[in-house]
Amino acid sequence: MQLKNLLRSGLFSSSILAGIAVFGIPAISAHAAAPMAKTSAPGFYRTMLGDFEVTVLSDGTVSLPVDKLLTNTTPEKVGKALAKYHQQSPLVTSVNAYLINTGSKLVLIDSGAGVFFGPTLGKLQSSLKASGYQPEQIDEIYITHMHADHIGGLVDGDKAAFPNAIVRIDQHDTDYWLSQANLDKATGDAKGSFEKSIAILKPYVQTGKLKSFEGDTGLVPGVKAVASHGHTPGHSIYKVESKGQTLVLWGDLMHVAAVQFADPSVTIQFDSDSKAAYAQRQKAYADAAQHGYLIGAAHLSFPALGYVHKEGKGYAWTPLNYAPLP
Repeated sequence: MQLKNLLRSGLFSSSILAGIAVFGIPAISAHAAAPMAKTSAPGFYRTMLGDFEVTVLSDGTVSLPVDKLLTNTTPEKVGKALAKYHQQSPLVTSVNAYLINTGSKLVLIDSGAGVFFGPTLGKLQSSLKASGYQPEQIDEIYITHMHADHIGGLVDGDKAAFPNAIVRIDQHDTDYWLSQANLDKATGDAKGSFEKSIAILKPYVQTGKLKSFEGDTGLVPGVKAVASHGHTPGHSIYKVESKGQTLVLWGDLMHVAAVQFADPSVTIQFDSDSKAAYAQRQKAYADAAQHGYLIGAAHLSFPALGYVHKEGKGYAWTPLNYAPLP
């Protein structure tokens, strides 16, 4: 009778009560293991630079066979350098964009890959919205260079994904990638790159919202383009300054931190001019190490902000210490 009354009370499960009745001790109630979620949250990281708000937006990741893509080295050397940091090829590689809120302008630097690199990329819109902004709010978009993983997110189908934004790109890149003559001469994968560039920029060209610039150019107060031609004919980096603090966004000045910081001479097959790209990288490393300003790059591991310092014959990378905004 006592067992029946306890069951009716609902205070104890039948399995526990059975243990009490048979052994005089509580029985352990078994539960199935929780299923794995197997998804990640949209990626953004926010910090302040003087009076400017900087939000790093993840477009996702892509696995790259960097032992085959990196040049002026060997696969063995690449493998050894990666292993030092518990990495291997194919290397899971971040694709990042940067949102700068100056207080008067909302500026996006690079736009991610959109639909052009498969399902592991193209996450920028969800990251942007999760960060508290909408694509209609973007005033300006500055492109480091016109490879598809940097411009693909500009479009949604055949429409502008950022309907109110002006897109600014160094004229050396627009002249090269939007040239019908270059498209006609190209073959294979190169032809596809020209076709993608023309299609992606088309809605901005048609509405007069593609504005090219040339070389070192101030764009909005506190944000300046700095020519770093080499990776592509018009590759640019962007210097952001507020209240004496500086952030320099490198685009594709470098790709593989575990390899190219220690040995800046290592280049990559994607470079239009590998010698010029190496010279620009060496110059940027030295300047960042000397002045100690903050760095961000498209393919550094998310959230891709940190500092560079000299180490031996090369350089080393120190990620920004995580600190949530108050």
